Amino acid sequence: MKAKLFLISAASGTGKSSLINAVLDNLNSKNFNVELSISHTTRKKRGGSQDYYIFTSEDDFKNKVSNNFFLEHALVHGNFYGTSIDFVETKIAEGINIILEIDVQGVQQIKSTNFPHESIFLLPPSIDSLTKRLNERGTNSKESIELRLSNAMREIPSCKDYDHILVNDVFEDCCNDLARIITGEDSYPMNSKKELFLTKLLNSLT
Repeated sequence: MKAKLFLISAASGTGKSSLINAVLDNLNSKNFNVELSISHTTRKKRGGSQDYYIFTSEDDFKNKVSNNFFLEHALVHGNFYGTSIDFVETKIAEGINIILEIDVQGVQQIKSTNFPHESIFLLPPSIDSLTKRLNERGTNSKESIELRLSNAMREIPSCKDYDHILVNDVFEDCCNDLARIITGEDSYPMNSKKELFLTKLLNSLT
């Protein structure tokens, strides 16, 4: 199977990073070539692994934008993030699948370039669970949580434009479904059951 670029989006607090890390560990243990993309960002360093970020100044970031350095770039929660075109093209040419954690803005940009990809949106089981996860982090201020929930209200309806939609209700099940998408074993497009779930989820946002 030819290597691909996989775009994964989710509202903040959906468990995206934990799912992706679990899937990477699982697939790499089976010798499936897949890596997490490296992002350039203007955000400050914080605790935890920084292996997948290249930290830069806002001036340097904007200069790279002017020079068409990025496949996509976006302003997310007050910080700039971008993905190098050369990085993705080089990895795919080497036969390595790339997972890119990306917001809705970035996905729209990549779709407009016609760069080959598959897109996956992770939904929370409910808005209450999303709010609970954000509060349990203990690192977000009240203002930050309100901003992230506001962004969720704006981004979740866009899931209909993605190739696959998963609900992170049971963590292990969602991990297995995500792995099957990446290995090409299965597909999880929008269907009538997900339409009903999405309608209820969106109604709870208003």
